[in-house]
Amino acid sequence: MVTPQLKVKERENIVAPKHSESIISVTGTPKLEIKEVGKVFKTKKGETTALEKTSFSIEDGEFVTILGPSGCGKSTVLRIVAGLEEATSGKVLLDGQEIHGPGPDRGMVFQSYTLFPWLSVKDNITFGLKLKGASNKERDNIARHYLQLIGLEGFENHFPIQLSGGMKQRVAIARALANDPKILLMDEPFGALDAQTRNIMQEVLLKAWEESKKTILFITHDVDESIFLADSVYVMTARPGRLKKKVPIDLERPRDFSVKATVEFAEYKDELLSLIRDESLKAIK
Repeated sequence: MVTPQLKVKERENIVAPKHSESIISVTGTPKLEIKEVGKVFKTKKGETTALEKTSFSIEDGEFVTILGPSGCGKSTVLRIVAGLEEATSGKVLLDGQEIHGPGPDRGMVFQSYTLFPWLSVKDNITFGLKLKGASNKERDNIARHYLQLIGLEGFENHFPIQLSGGMKQRVAIARALANDPKILLMDEPFGALDAQTRNIMQEVLLKAWEESKKTILFITHDVDESIFLADSVYVMTARPGRLKKKVPIDLERPRDFSVKATVEFAEYKDELLSLIRDESLKAIK
């Protein structure tokens, strides 16, 4: 059992002002710091502010989900952290070092199935390790470990075309973890899955997180998913996006699907649905 780094004893109301200040770490230097990060997209028709100056921090080993209405800048935040998008203002620090572009210290899992179709499951998982020059023995051991962790033993020689959507995403998660990044970034990785598979994948991910102790930043539209997975849920406003509220999730770990039937879970869901509804109505107006 993994004890989250940030344990909240009581529900907190942490509301961010329009230009929010960092949520200060209570355990030392945060793993990830987003400082006054903003993003303006320039087009032929003018400028569009996708993300207002926003600041927050994530602890080492913490599982954070970002929730908000469509177009609020959730994925923009993630892409800036990944180094795939350049911020217009502000900066991102990982272990105190400013991020400039993509790097192996950040693992990324997308909604689409980004496996190499010409490689087997095992070779997909160990692709990054091969680029790093890891020995065949080391790659074999790591592949065996993660195949067991994600429940795909016996499928190591299959190719992506032979796998279901859920199995492909398990391989994508294993590939990201096999590279031993400092933080795992996930952009609605279960969004394309059916409800039953999605629920199973949430439990698979929690098992992998409990075992790996990785810091995770997870983007989702799904309120239930955000509560079930997270230590803390960050709610964003309608576009232009900014941090509206941090909702710590004080549900006992390890968790399984039965927690979704509890009164405590329902209370978190009511609160988050109300916050998202308010922002969605603003977006429509």
